Amino acid sequence: MTDALLYEQDGSIVTLTMNRPDLRNPISEPDMIDAFETAVHRINGDASVRVVMLTGSGSAFSSGGNVKHMRDRTGMFGGSPTQIRNGYRHGIQRIPRAMWELEVPAIAAVNGPAIGAGCDLTCMCDIRIASTKAQFAESFAKIGIIPGDGGAWLLPRVVGMSRASEMAFTGEPIDAQTALAWGLVSRVVEPEQLLDSARQLAQRIAVNPPQAVRMSKRLLREGQHMRLDSLLELSASMQALAHHTQDHAEAVAALLEKRPGTYTGS
Repeated sequence: MTDALLYEQDGSIVTLTMNRPDLRNPISEPDMIDAFETAVHRINGDASVRVVMLTGSGSAFSSGGNVKHMRDRTGMFGGSPTQIRNGYRHGIQRIPRAMWELEVPAIAAVNGPAIGAGCDLTCMCDIRIASTKAQFAESFAKIGIIPGDGGAWLLPRVVGMSRASEMAFTGEPIDAQTALAWGLVSRVVEPEQLLDSARQLAQRIAVNPPQAVRMSKRLLREGQHMRLDSLLELSASMQALAHHTQDHAEAVAALLEKRPGTYTGS
């Protein structure tokens, strides 16, 4: 893993830390994009991983795109309209595609401002916990562009169309307490409690049968765009698999015997 995105595993929990604090952790750089893809592939191929935590180093969660590169028309922001289109498609848009394919639950521990694509990155996670120092801004309008990384799809599914429209049309930031009231985050904690709170939640998830959790995540994702009858059919198929796992038998036995279960993912 490159140093753009630190990868640390403690038991069944992986912590990913965006590690460009001097630039406020932009995610439009090629090494960061590559690192996200590599991390997701690594996690999906590692049955020992049950939960992922994502956070930023330094004072910010993520500033989104590198505005200086936009000014200078370099990197994915340079060239003709066709080249810029391809720059997005083969650049930053690889992150939402990768995060969509992440098989285990992802918790965003939002330590500071999450701006533009950084705000959208929080929405790519399943659960968001915010520090009191966090801010969220769908700020593309402030620099005369549009959400180019999937924010127009992601944000309304988290906060609803009216509030997503307010954030996108004004480009103005909201604080952590407003994010809590709007359902953008699950809870707000003091900065020094953020990672511990996220880890405690991750541990509460990790104690459950991992294959059932992975399938539940996939059903929740598919349910965002499938018809009910199609989702019910997919649920029946996944449930048939779940009933034949050793972890299901162990979970039922543990419940009846009033003891904690021990799950192996088999």
